[in-house]
Amino acid sequence: MGMDFNSSYTMTINGEAVVSESAIDVVNPATAVAFARAPDATRIQLDQAVAAARTAFRTWASRSHAERQAVLQAIAERIDENVENFARLLTREQGKPIDQARKEVLVSVLWLKETAKMSLPLKVVEDTPERRIEVRRVPLGVVGAIVPWNFPFSLAVWKIAPALLAGNTLVLKPSPFTPLVTLKLGELLRDVVPPGVLNVVSGGDALGPWMSSHAGIDKIAFTGSTATGKRIMETASHDLKRLTLELGGNDVAIIMPDVDIAKIVPILFLNAFRNSAQICTVTKRMYIHADIYEQLSKALVTYAKTIKLGDGADETTQMGPIQNRPQFERLQKMLKEAQEQNLKFLMVGEVPDGKGFFFPIVLVDNPPDTARVVAEEAFGPILPLMKFNDIDEVIERANNNPFGLGGTVWSEDLDQAKRIAERLQTGTVWINQPIAPSPKAPFAGRKHSGLGIENGTEGLLEYTATQSIMYKPAPQ
Repeated sequence: MGMDFNSSYTMTINGEAVVSESAIDVVNPATAVAFARAPDATRIQLDQAVAAARTAFRTWASRSHAERQAVLQAIAERIDENVENFARLLTREQGKPIDQARKEVLVSVLWLKETAKMSLPLKVVEDTPERRIEVRRVPLGVVGAIVPWNFPFSLAVWKIAPALLAGNTLVLKPSPFTPLVTLKLGELLRDVVPPGVLNVVSGGDALGPWMSSHAGIDKIAFTGSTATGKRIMETASHDLKRLTLELGGNDVAIIMPDVDIAKIVPILFLNAFRNSAQICTVTKRMYIHADIYEQLSKALVTYAKTIKLGDGADETTQMGPIQNRPQFERLQKMLKEAQEQNLKFLMVGEVPDGKGFFFPIVLVDNPPDTARVVAEEAFGPILPLMKFNDIDEVIERANNNPFGLGGTVWSEDLDQAKRIAERLQTGTVWINQPIAPSPKAPFAGRKHSGLGIENGTEGLLEYTATQSIMYKPAPQ
């Protein structure tokens, strides 16, 4: 299906193209120049999207599970036909290298296909001549999905796939920093998804709060910062909306002295700096055993110096810019504060010339755990490396943080690594491998990293309510 991916971005409400009287600029972070405009939805347009979703819910919820599975497969196929177009637009508005953009789109296809294989269980918890109890899962209604700017395509799919499969309808809001791929997805699916089942609305800072307080929305699924998640939770409490909140992380890597340094350095670097470190699960605190600290830290510096920063549209670029100016300025302040505190640096890298939001690769040399670069989530390429001496010590330091999203453990002794992993207060731990969520595995945060679950059957069930039906069976 041919479509212009370079202009005329419209919202999708009840299967129709919708524009707005005002618009928001979309900036290419590699140039700091606006290259497109996206609709700025009014409150009335949000009401129309919610009304369309509520009307569509009546018929969508009554469709068979197999029919909804087929729609997810059709969405996957339509995306698969447009991978390159989506990837190039994603790089232009988000900044990530083009190969990473392609992977994000392709992973989204996989996510849809794997989610489509899942089913909602019907449990029989009692079956006697006197009573039969069946427990079924039913859709909630209208879901408001709010998607962040770091993975605007794949994290939209994380919400679209389970919400629709469970029988809900959706009002989807992308970040105002990266609305274009989501708007194009809505346009591309108008003949694939029934009208009103998937509505896509874009807008500025007012749109999210309108959604979280909207009486016609039954659940909010949000990925973003912990501060915003708290505000959504507070607003949603007024009418007891269901919530899935995937929030911030300050994830640790724990590296034991028996590792093969040369082998793991490229993986450790990627785990910390992929997407310019703008991922909730990248390593943000790296704890290295004192016996190998000097050797490993030097190897990381050597490797980091080989990384090419630049415009993600260039096929040779390995690391792109920070996505938006507010985050770029926040990182500048964090680096300046660390320098003023006389922290030691292993590296403060070079950045390309130009007006883009390019931030250097920064490796901080064994700062105290109380330093802001350790205690807070940078969400950018500032990585503190810290020494530790024994396992109990490092686990206590790792867990002494408000966040609990993910982490990695590195050791040739797999049993030891598993014992460490089991003691970390996080929703996911990867051992001796790159961070990589799976559509089959539940992904959840503890503490300030969120509420609820995404992915896996458990994530699908988050988009349902439980209904118990009890009755006396008819005589045989």
